[in-house]
Amino acid sequence: MSGRGRVASGQPTIADVARHAGVAVSTVSYVLSGKRAISEVTRSRVLSSIRVLGYHPNAGARALASRRSNVIALVLPLRSGIQVPVVMQFATAVVTSARRHDHDVLLLTSDEGPEGLRRIAAGALVDGVLVMDVELHDVRVPLLRQLGRPSVLIGLPADTSELTCVDLDFHRAGQLCVEHLAGLGHRRIALLGAPGAVYDRGTGFAHRTRAGVIEAAARHGVDAVTMPCEENAADVHHRVAGLFARHPDISALIVQNEAAVAPMQAALAASGRRVPDDVSVVAVCPDQFADHASPRLTCVPVPAEEIGRQAVSLVMGKLRDEPVPEVTLLPPRLTVRDSTARPGH
Repeated sequence: MSGRGRVASGQPTIADVARHAGVAVSTVSYVLSGKRAISEVTRSRVLSSIRVLGYHPNAGARALASRRSNVIALVLPLRSGIQVPVVMQFATAVVTSARRHDHDVLLLTSDEGPEGLRRIAAGALVDGVLVMDVELHDVRVPLLRQLGRPSVLIGLPADTSELTCVDLDFHRAGQLCVEHLAGLGHRRIALLGAPGAVYDRGTGFAHRTRAGVIEAAARHGVDAVTMPCEENAADVHHRVAGLFARHPDISALIVQNEAAVAPMQAALAASGRRVPDDVSVVAVCPDQFADHASPRLTCVPVPAEEIGRQAVSLVMGKLRDEPVPEVTLLPPRLTVRDSTARPGH
């Protein structure tokens, strides 16, 4: 075979690429690793040969050469009170974004706690770690500060020093919901929040949303009742019936629990209340969910895909020793649909 010919059979090797491009094997290695400056002409020739031959670098050899595994870990929250479809949106975004950076994703569950993180860090299984379902006083945070692996938290603990965090600004999201309802003229509202277990664990997003609702309600002269809400229909019916029995003048609900939306609407209908004629509803939830509800929900979307992409981008920046912000908060936006109106319109 001539120096510029094709590989006759089998999987092409780095030596085949070097022969095809007319360069040394070490030059191909430098192009792949980026460890040494190579002229653009030579680099283009090597990359062209890689494409023509269909060469795929051996992952094990590449890891040994670069001291990288080309794997990042994602710690998923699969436990009570967690909305699995939303978690899967985050996971899909992380996996897709990681592949664009030539990384695979190792999934862990949050019930492994600090020990799971310690195990993967000690074994050099991953280059970096992404952690979801962050609590205000998360027991994993002290270890993350000490790990020899770059980490990014999808969520905010109470103390963000020496950490890298990304999330929706849930405090501002709660404020936006109240501001929208106050602007329509509602003066007595309620927050049906996440399940009680989520608040009991001190999960940041739920507490921050509730704090935003309470703060904005006080600022706008709105009376606000807040309560956790479980996911099963019987509990939702009980909560909604009890809420209106105690506060019959409530004219709007803010819901941060997708699983509770349909039972909540059924409970309102059973009590003779229509959305939005008698009760307006605003949700903090993924846009797709809000758009397919009936009626279509006014909502503050949770941008799971964007947060996932940002998290991967941040950990990749840390792997390249680039400076990254300590906290990245995505500004929330409110999308008005069919479920809100002026009270008694």
